[in-house]
Amino acid sequence: MSIQNGRRSTLVLGTRGSKLALCQSEWFQSKVQEAVPEVRVALKKIQTSGDKIVDVPLAKIGGKGLFVKEIEDALLAGEIDFAVHSMKDVPAQLPDGLEILCVPQREDARDALISREGFSFQELPFGATIGTASLRRQAQLLQVRPDLKISMLRGNLDTRLRKLREGQFDAIVLAAAGLHRLGWSQTITEYLPPILSLPAVGQGALGIEGRIDDTFVRSVLFRLNHQITHTTVTAERAFLHRLEGGCQVPIAAHATLFGEQLVLDGLVSSVDGKTVIRDQIEGTSEQAHTLGVQLAERLLARGGDKILREIYGSA
Repeated sequence: MSIQNGRRSTLVLGTRGSKLALCQSEWFQSKVQEAVPEVRVALKKIQTSGDKIVDVPLAKIGGKGLFVKEIEDALLAGEIDFAVHSMKDVPAQLPDGLEILCVPQREDARDALISREGFSFQELPFGATIGTASLRRQAQLLQVRPDLKISMLRGNLDTRLRKLREGQFDAIVLAAAGLHRLGWSQTITEYLPPILSLPAVGQGALGIEGRIDDTFVRSVLFRLNHQITHTTVTAERAFLHRLEGGCQVPIAAHATLFGEQLVLDGLVSSVDGKTVIRDQIEGTSEQAHTLGVQLAERLLARGGDKILREIYGSA
């Protein structure tokens, strides 16, 4: 496939092959087709490192971009024209030559609790076992309920729900967005408010990545960008980038926009949830990137730097 930047009759969309990834990619494929009906959009499934290693906690695998690297390699090689990612999987630092060209409207950013017996988070029995692969969720849940047992939960959404039904966990915590996109909202017992479980950076949003110099794809994707989502995600990702965060660190951030007023919440935590540093910053939408950096600097100055050094030192 030519990677020339002029108009093409066919565009190739790169995606992971999981049910959720395909659902998201097929949704965006249809949006592109609506925007440029004269252009055919084909899907290309690509297996990533994160898909291949399903029996090890993400924090122990190490590195960044576990669910995007192979797709980015295909972009740089010209094998695909753009890629659809879950934004929370996209590292804050992108490879040279690539850029997030479009951020569609965000789904629900909250975490969702699915309980086998229908208990809410506070109703879960003492010592209940919670399944999650996220250190961010683990730290925040343990801060409120240190009695809980947190157990590793990997695999696609089907697998995670099956493990819950089989009794391996009393409850599991997943991103609400994925359940909504797959039509599985009825499985949710309780939405966890951000005050209890601040979402991951970019959670609920999709990031459409392409080559910086591909003017044709850029012009197509520009029409599908949702400015409010783009602005809030920009603030969150600036926060993440300044903290140099990855899967090994409990980092969370969520931005909301009220007119032109942007509010960004962020936190850094120890893995056990015993030390949680959290703060909020406000400003205008034009300051999105700057606010993300400033909030990160605040948390670092209040002890976040010590937490990060300890975690990365033991990784």
